[in-house]
Amino acid sequence: MKTNPKYLISGGGTGGHIFPAVSIANALREMQPECEILFVGALGRMEMERVPAAGYKIVGLPMHGFDRKNLWKNVTTLFDLWKSMRQVKRIIREFRPDVAIGVGGYASGAAMKVAAKMGIPVLLQEQNGFAGMTNKLLRNDATKICVAYEGMEKFFPAEKIILTGNPVRQNLVNGTKTEAYKEFGFSPKKKTLLIIGGSLGARTINQSVIAHLKELTDSNIQILWQAGKGYIKSARKAAEPFANPNLIVTDFVSRMDLAYAMADLVISRAGASSISELCLLSKPTILVPSPNVAEDHQTHNAMALVNKNAAVLVKDINAENELIPKALKLIKDDEKLTDLSHNIKQLAQHDSAKRIAEEVIKLTKKQGKK
Repeated sequence: MKTNPKYLISGGGTGGHIFPAVSIANALREMQPECEILFVGALGRMEMERVPAAGYKIVGLPMHGFDRKNLWKNVTTLFDLWKSMRQVKRIIREFRPDVAIGVGGYASGAAMKVAAKMGIPVLLQEQNGFAGMTNKLLRNDATKICVAYEGMEKFFPAEKIILTGNPVRQNLVNGTKTEAYKEFGFSPKKKTLLIIGGSLGARTINQSVIAHLKELTDSNIQILWQAGKGYIKSARKAAEPFANPNLIVTDFVSRMDLAYAMADLVISRAGASSISELCLLSKPTILVPSPNVAEDHQTHNAMALVNKNAAVLVKDINAENELIPKALKLIKDDEKLTDLSHNIKQLAQHDSAKRIAEEVIKLTKKQGKK
């Protein structure tokens, strides 16, 4: 008897894991409207809110990460891992997925390990240029591994790797410069610098801007500065003496499609999703990798672009002195901006969520379910 295809998706902890997971689910639902999708996450983590908000059911596991500094605290972690794996076994027996999809994060480790042991094909999606610990531990359990960067053979078996890129927000490509200048009240006759501090804010980037507000506002360029929720008060206070129509300070930009459309140069952290978006939009970029991430993966992400002359790198430790002077010099160098735009465009991966979903469906068909 023909039954609907079923997919188990697991991972989370950060937006960098959750967004790809939901994008893959959306692509699967679009290609197979009859399919059933169940998410598995970690209790108390971001995915427990974000996934239901996207319209999917999620089951929470009592999972949390290993404490690498205080190893003795991991006794409870190991007990929770054991409980989680037992719970996953029950979930898989009841749900009976055709394929299990892991996107990284604590819950993904338990869910994918159990799924593989129970004979379910496992597809992993790795967002970064330096593979996360969970996906590295699962490399032998996976049937296929979808990656966003070349050279991932140093982490995973070459025969399992498929270069698909990272899913990105599809509405970002819709923005036009004309609409953007109207939305933000900027002029098409001046260059525009977009500074992205992230939704919560990137302290170093914001401090670098504050330290050079005079040079920025004297430079006859337009600046859209997203300082983030955590830094908006100090950013606005610092910007008060330099208030003019060429400077917008905000905690959040709702129309990022328009912000990107009018940007001649972007300053950003080097998270996987951000880089994938910048590649897709061909934006000249200065990357400031966050030092506060596991395995320094943002530096690895950034270097994948820098090594192909597709972006400029400023180290976090040097940012306060170097970032804004470098940006002001670069934004006036049309030849360099054109080169960066051309080179970053070559690294773009299109329709990533759809391509990952197609690989999932191929695994379903191999299982004999059409």
